[in-house]
Amino acid sequence: MKQYIFIIIMLSFIFSCKKDVTEIAQYDSTPYSLEIGPFPKPGVATDNSLTVQGVQLGRLLFYEKKLSRDGTMACATCHMQVDGFSDIRQFSVGVDLLNGKRNAMAIINLAWHKEGFFWDGRAATLREQSLKPIQDVLEMHETLDNVVNKLKADKLYVNQFIRAFKDPEISSEKVSLALEQFMVTMVSYNSKFDQYKRGEVQLTESEKRGLDLFNREKDPLNGIKGGECFHCHGGFDFTNYKFTSNGLDNDFEFTDLGRYNVTKLDPDKARFKVPTLRNIELTGPYMHDGRFTTLEQVIEHYNTGVKFSSTLDPVMSHIAQEGLELSDQDKQDLVSFLKTLTDKEFIKNLQFSNPF
Repeated sequence: MKQYIFIIIMLSFIFSCKKDVTEIAQYDSTPYSLEIGPFPKPGVATDNSLTVQGVQLGRLLFYEKKLSRDGTMACATCHMQVDGFSDIRQFSVGVDLLNGKRNAMAIINLAWHKEGFFWDGRAATLREQSLKPIQDVLEMHETLDNVVNKLKADKLYVNQFIRAFKDPEISSEKVSLALEQFMVTMVSYNSKFDQYKRGEVQLTESEKRGLDLFNREKDPLNGIKGGECFHCHGGFDFTNYKFTSNGLDNDFEFTDLGRYNVTKLDPDKARFKVPTLRNIELTGPYMHDGRFTTLEQVIEHYNTGVKFSSTLDPVMSHIAQEGLELSDQDKQDLVSFLKTLTDKEFIKNLQFSNPF
């Protein structure tokens, strides 16, 4: 039923776009009903309440190539829905054919993030984050003034800004607010694991063993194996939203200082945002620099490859010394479980798709 309702809304929107050339738009403050499934209520910004028209404007802008200098890139270029709104390239390529410095993070469940955005947390809010790729010389390489001028020249956007914000004046601030509204709605909560939690499906034996390993600590004295993943990837969103060093490099190998570049605090050297594991099957390559191409490689890193450094997360110090001692079957089971976090509806949801 929801799908039919959405199709009707979409047809109405397409029809209204065609009339935009001649008709005068009207402000519409209809609230947007955010679907969050069983998740706790997120801390959506009180000064940017979600509305149907605000979210729709954000969706248009997310797919709008006018936001880039030469009209070849949109936010969606490096955050593709089929890939869980991530980039399967190790580094995204900007309008000047220059590689980015880090792997593009997936856009999933951002409404619950509290500690800052990007791998290093340099953006305090989602609206602040939304404007940085536009201005980054390695990405869209455009100025906000030029973006605003291009949008002002397009009747579709003139009218949609009126519907969303009442005031017809277009500004970069309103662009960021609209993008924030749209990205807040991109919630993933219907993976096989979620269906299992609701009693709708059963996990395979391998998936169950992987789940147990995921949530268990290693206890060699009692002969108990554990992946210890839950320390950083616990909770409903499979992340603690913090910045941590997971033993990718030792102190002499640091080439990207991560969070330190923002805080200038020594304990933050080579610490990066802990990403959600939801849709992790789709969002490789993995780590801030995309060094691992498969989930098997990621698990082997934690099993045998964790390196000690001065900023290594304390919960991983014993792993750096002795590893996890997982068998081939253990590692296979962990991969099987991680794949249950794939939300097939999320990557096909028309509410998040290209409106053009």
